[in-house]
Amino acid sequence: MELTWHGHSTWYVELGDTSLLIDPFFDNPKTDLEPGDVDDPDYLLLSHGHADHIGHAGGFSDATVVATPELAGYVDDEFGLDDAVGGMGMNLGGTVECGDAYVTMHRADHTNGAQTGYEHSLGMPVGFVVSDTKPTQVEDADSTTFYHAGDTGLMTEMREVIGPYLDPDVAALPIGDHFTMGLWQAAIAADWLDVDHALPMHYDTFPPIEQDPRDFAREVDAAGAGAEVHVLEGDETFSVE
Repeated sequence: MELTWHGHSTWYVELGDTSLLIDPFFDNPKTDLEPGDVDDPDYLLLSHGHADHIGHAGGFSDATVVATPELAGYVDDEFGLDDAVGGMGMNLGGTVECGDAYVTMHRADHTNGAQTGYEHSLGMPVGFVVSDTKPTQVEDADSTTFYHAGDTGLMTEMREVIGPYLDPDVAALPIGDHFTMGLWQAAIAADWLDVDHALPMHYDTFPPIEQDPRDFAREVDAAGAGAEVHVLEGDETFSVE
């Protein structure tokens, strides 16, 4: 599995012959790319409706949208992402097959107004667990699983459900504070999830979320987590086997 971070919460995931783009927002200081510079993904995964997560969704009109039904309908109306393309409205706890990937949707603790005007709710904010095998209670040592936490605060579901049952190998965790978890809560999340690798995201985009990601690595060590922290440069790829 290849995970490319384009800054903020934007990740391009390549799994087998399938590509997935999560939360496209390229107006951030960690990337030099425009949406048109990115290979068209097969699937477009949207965690919630804030502008810094769906701002460039309209640039990927050939992708199948994977989001809550409320958000899928909104981006169809807002960006002309035609339902005929195969928009995949799903909901919390569900798993859908997306080419070579299995995508499980889990809640995130956040808000979810349309863009940032909050005119109406777009359903529950979510995170995504992307795996090359379908989740079951039978452990598969050969599976590879990536957890994109979305915009969230620390929540016990990470310890009670996502970590032990969805069993991610690597987690992308927001560290910016102010709008999401900060450094120390994200470090606890890495511990609770029991991941091998932790990738910080959702920081340095705006003044309120400026952070030094090296402090995240220190917090992870202080939490006693076994995760190795990888601080990626913008548009850098992390490979997980």
